[in-house]
Amino acid sequence: MIAQLTGRVDALSDGSCVIDVGGVGYLVQASSRTLSALPAAPAAAKLLIETHVREDAIILFGFADTAERDWFRLLTTVQGVGGKVALGILSALSPKDLIVAISAGDKASLTRAPGVGPRLAVRLLTELRDKTGAMPTSTGVSYTPIAATATPADDALSALVNLGYRRAEAQQAVARVLDRLGDKATLDALIRDSLKDLAQRATG
Repeated sequence: MIAQLTGRVDALSDGSCVIDVGGVGYLVQASSRTLSALPAAPAAAKLLIETHVREDAIILFGFADTAERDWFRLLTTVQGVGGKVALGILSALSPKDLIVAISAGDKASLTRAPGVGPRLAVRLLTELRDKTGAMPTSTGVSYTPIAATATPADDALSALVNLGYRRAEAQQAVARVLDRLGDKATLDALIRDSLKDLAQRATG
């Protein structure tokens, strides 16, 4: 699973951003706090990632620091709190604010978050009250430089590994597609055909 993305900020919108990693744009859902910390396109940025796999989609959630990511993980353990609601809570309350609100039993602060009604707020207070002591409060954003320009084959391999494929099987798939399409194959074609190749071998 994808744990981190380092690339260029391609686009910012309400609730999400696109991070370009070697020519592949990853749509990442994020809190308003993380989105406001990102630099303007096309600057380099690094986001910590939580990958949620559903039957109909693979959703990436991004965080500017470990404190917010750890709180996201904790919040989503509570029944009724999915990724979208957790991001809403983290947009309304910082990690430090969350500790204060939960420790004080402040239901009103929690209901400021979109998707959190009185009943869910009570559940959050009840289930998390004894867990806040070990949770982080610090925040900080770090960005890393982009690596040297890679070939389309290198970028395709990186994309497949980020999607969860083993490097060895991804390399073989990309090599097979390159043999068929030639060295002038585009990145999109390499990724698309490599995914088809891997899927056929998995089912065959």
